[in-house]
Amino acid sequence: MKLKDYLIDHMFLLIVTLIFAAFIYAILYVFKMPTDAIIVICFIHFLTVILFLIYDFFRKKKFYDSLFYHIQSLDEAYLVLETLDQPAFLDGQLFCSALYDINKSMRENVKTIENQNKDFKEYLELWIHEIKIPVASLLLMFHNHKDIYDEKVKKQVEVINNYLEQILYYERSEISSNDYLIKEIKLMDIIHTIALKNMNLLLEKNISLEVNCDNETIVSDSKWLEFIVNQIMNNSIKYMSDKNKKIIKIYTKKDNDHIGLIIEDNGIGIPYDDLPKVFEKSFTGYNGRLLKSSTGMGLYICKSLCTKLGHKLTIDSTVDLGTTVTIEFYNNDYYFVTK
Repeated sequence: MKLKDYLIDHMFLLIVTLIFAAFIYAILYVFKMPTDAIIVICFIHFLTVILFLIYDFFRKKKFYDSLFYHIQSLDEAYLVLETLDQPAFLDGQLFCSALYDINKSMRENVKTIENQNKDFKEYLELWIHEIKIPVASLLLMFHNHKDIYDEKVKKQVEVINNYLEQILYYERSEISSNDYLIKEIKLMDIIHTIALKNMNLLLEKNISLEVNCDNETIVSDSKWLEFIVNQIMNNSIKYMSDKNKKIIKIYTKKDNDHIGLIIEDNGIGIPYDDLPKVFEKSFTGYNGRLLKSSTGMGLYICKSLCTKLGHKLTIDSTVDLGTTVTIEFYNNDYYFVTK
């Protein structure tokens, strides 16, 4: 709060004070009061107004400066009322009362929206689980009766199943889900599961899979990690180049405080300008325009899940040479302490 702004706001009072002083001077002059007495009276009146304005300015300045300071310093500015002392002046009290009512209304509306979102997400998750049952049945029928059903239809059902998985894990990545179990798992078990899941696609596209993970053990959630690695491998398969021998390499790199799982391909690569944005929601970039089915959600979900699990996900790529995705697993002190 600036003095200049305060004086401008009280300009009417200052003008009225001057007019009143001139009026008093005129009346007293008419009644032939000594000039010195008239000046003293006018001076005392004007000084009283000035002292009142100074007092009023500083008490209001203290309140409003505190208000704006806390608004700027708080991450959640709507909690500012909790940090303020009750002002001693009427307009400040009215302001706080109005702010309290506005804040209460906002909280009620937010709570309503949160409940609606919660209900929708619960319905969505239930729907996904329900729809996955017939999809799983279809995949089982394709597996048991390969001679009856068209392989192309099976592939489309598998695509549907992958997108259902993506929706499910996206929903989980957006909330503080408790649906995870942190424990020690072997990376080779995860890679083996993913390789089997993508075996037909790898054979169809004539892609070689080279795995060298030793027998490393990390701390994570096996189900979430399986989804993350599967999404990354699907991207490698999806954006594979036809110019060279197609290869996907999966290997580990051990450091002092972490283990890196590296998934490397020799696909079409990602343009340099797109790299900083690949983890953004719905970002498809240049490659997304080459492949119309790209949603731009896969890497975003993987990044969100890795963050929740305490893993670090990075990506490096060069156009026409390939892409390297690294998942870094750090020592989970909380797990080992509470184990």
